[in-house]
Amino acid sequence: MIHAGSGVIHARAFRELKRVADLLQAPVTTSWAARGNTALSVTVTACSTLGALVMTPFNTALWGGLNPPALAALLADFSIDTVVHLAAIVTPGPRSNRKREFSVDVDGTRRVLEACVGARVRRIVVTSSGAAYGYHADNPPLIDEHTPLRGNPEFAYSHHKRLVEEVLASYRASHPELAQLVFRIGTILGESTRNQITALFERPRLLGVRGATSPFVFAWDEDVVGAILHGLATGRNGVYNLAGDGALTLEQIAARLGKPCRYLPPGLLQAALTILRPLGLSRYGPGQVNFLRYRPVLDNRRLKQEFGYTPRLSSAATFELYARARGLLRG
Repeated sequence: MIHAGSGVIHARAFRELKRVADLLQAPVTTSWAARGNTALSVTVTACSTLGALVMTPFNTALWGGLNPPALAALLADFSIDTVVHLAAIVTPGPRSNRKREFSVDVDGTRRVLEACVGARVRRIVVTSSGAAYGYHADNPPLIDEHTPLRGNPEFAYSHHKRLVEEVLASYRASHPELAQLVFRIGTILGESTRNQITALFERPRLLGVRGATSPFVFAWDEDVVGAILHGLATGRNGVYNLAGDGALTLEQIAARLGKPCRYLPPGLLQAALTILRPLGLSRYGPGQVNFLRYRPVLDNRRLKQEFGYTPRLSSAATFELYARARGLLRG
């Protein structure tokens, strides 16, 4: 069973998710939203996109109130031995709030883990994020899997990813019978990716923070699929960074796009976003300024040497594939 989230649909990654499901002949569930303290589950058939669109309203009503015992019963009924859990809110909607995002990101993961243990599922694969390391001035130049997780409290996505990892670590200690494969992924890009990160690249000029030098690391969406499939095929467990080789600075991205860069002082940018976000004039808040300043640069050596998966596209090639598909490349 593959358990996805609203972020998968909002990031337009359903094609990649469906490809994994088709290859595995696996059912798919997706946490779509939180109502109260309950993350809705929508069972989506993996047979076809059309089937998914037709079945979604009916399945929302059927599975919308799932709790851990009910989900555990569902897992047991289908004799599920492996769950792929992708649920997270990557790009919050205009009506989103911190409580709702916590309910989906953190409580939703806790409920899935509780259900897996209850159903005696043998293994769970979780897509975490390099954001769990946090965006900090003292980040090392290359971050490996032994670097402490310090997700920023002021940035919901980063903070929630750190909390999710704490829940996962707790379950590794208390329920070793549930094996875990966790990927801490860089910025995912593909031909159809659109989110608050890609919006930065589609502006007439790129926005940076004065004095910031940390580059972007990108993961091709097909490499994310490939790594998950490799893990399912080999049975390897553990925690691995997942990103293409190398990195791109903002200047290198701007050169590829033929766009100028505008650098603002961090204090001025934070003050502007503090005013603009509540007015609905910016999708970014002041808590995301450090995302532009201190991005974690993921070391993928363990992914290649221990896990045995080498990303097919580098960070640069991944960005160029995305930019070419969006018609953004210069020339």
